[in-house]
Amino acid sequence: MFFELIRLQYLKSVRSTSFAKSLLTNILLGFLVVILLGYVLGAGLFLKRIIGALAEDQDPLVVLNSYLIYYFLFEFMYRYFIQKLPVVELESLLHLPIGKTRIMHILLLRSFISPLSIISLLLFLPFSLEVVASQFGRMAGGYWLGSILLASWTIHWFMLWFKQRFEDSIIGLIVVFGSLLLGGGSSYLGWFNLGEIMKPVFDFSIQSPIPFLILALVMCFSYWLAYRFYLSNAYLEDLSDEEDVRFVNQSIGFLSRFGLPGEIANMEWKLIIRHKKSRTILMLSGFFLLYGLIFYTNPVYQTEDGAIHALFIFVGVFITGIFMIQYGQQFLSWNSANFDFFLNRKDGIEALVKGKYLLLMSISVICFLASVPYAFFGWQFLFIHLATFFFNVGILIHVIIYFAIWKPKPMDLNKGAMFNYEGIGAAQFLIMIPMMAGPYIIYLPFSLLIGDYAGLLALGIVGIIGLLAFKKLSQINIDKIKSNRYEISSSFRQEL
Repeated sequence: MFFELIRLQYLKSVRSTSFAKSLLTNILLGFLVVILLGYVLGAGLFLKRIIGALAEDQDPLVVLNSYLIYYFLFEFMYRYFIQKLPVVELESLLHLPIGKTRIMHILLLRSFISPLSIISLLLFLPFSLEVVASQFGRMAGGYWLGSILLASWTIHWFMLWFKQRFEDSIIGLIVVFGSLLLGGGSSYLGWFNLGEIMKPVFDFSIQSPIPFLILALVMCFSYWLAYRFYLSNAYLEDLSDEEDVRFVNQSIGFLSRFGLPGEIANMEWKLIIRHKKSRTILMLSGFFLLYGLIFYTNPVYQTEDGAIHALFIFVGVFITGIFMIQYGQQFLSWNSANFDFFLNRKDGIEALVKGKYLLLMSISVICFLASVPYAFFGWQFLFIHLATFFFNVGILIHVIIYFAIWKPKPMDLNKGAMFNYEGIGAAQFLIMIPMMAGPYIIYLPFSLLIGDYAGLLALGIVGIIGLLAFKKLSQINIDKIKSNRYEISSSFRQEL
């Protein structure tokens, strides 16, 4: 039955109208995967030397055992964003005369066939042969490597349950980023060393098979956890139900005061909350508001004379405009499924564009207000955010939208945001140039000739001028969309 389902999946792929496009994409991705796995193997071959260079006069095995827990924390995070769930074909299999338990086992086992499952093997196998086996024997090297592999595979099965249970929820993101911050932050702040807590487990695995056996039981439990959850939720009526998302029909009250564009903005907000991809971007925008903590508190970027580091301008643009940058770069692609609705309405295109403008600017205001507590680290950060906020909503928003409406591509809103390149084209990469260079073109001349605060003042004034000229600047993008509306509509009908 396993190979029969593989054959059916193969026939489904080759009979698809987008087979050629998918084949080229898979060949490219396969080539990239081989290159990345080659880098991992190279890191494994030189792991002993790398540790020796970073921790001189210390036993590489002792050092590695102390930091293995951080590798697993990192693996937990990247599996959350990369690992796919084995539920793609579930809805098409449940109606067939195949036992549900067999389907679940087949899907779970097939999910294990992935490059992610061999990363730990490629990374730590050379070290176990070169260091552990040579010092303590092959049996000890096997138990040590086996313990690492079982821990990695436990994360695989656990992630299948965790993503299906908490994917695209604030709880899932809090757990992922909280785990990483707790692991790294606890050591940085001196609360406790998470690596030293788990180090005895891997040390003991060299002397005894007990850790290996315990981790094998833990891995079996994580597999059973995923299996039971999928089995108990594998019903067609559950799969066909709409997602139960809180606040899905809630409007932003003040937007209704802006007439039809305000109603469009409220509709856009509901679509953001309702769909997986846009909802993920919204939640990630909230976490990226903490971006300043990486730079504002770093002594490397502090100056003795109190001058403002030039990098802070980019950080301010990023923090106050993160949602505008992420969501705005696919300005029309979000409406690829219903673009014709606006196309067939009088002034529909203009109302859609103005509504999106209104929503992006409103959320940018919220981002700026949420960044005000950075004034705790110094009033200069509040001035940076204020100047970059005005520049974002006055100038940068028009530039981003201008690039975003150049040959927009369709996208499926129900797919996840991570490693989903639907709606991405050359324009989305070109947007990075004005986003990074634009603020400095205005800030640096005044900063170098007069002073840092003169540069911030110039940046803010240019943004305010852009706000005063908002109607004329926005009309440029509206006219561009109207002149290309049929070409855009045709591109949105392409098969994904």
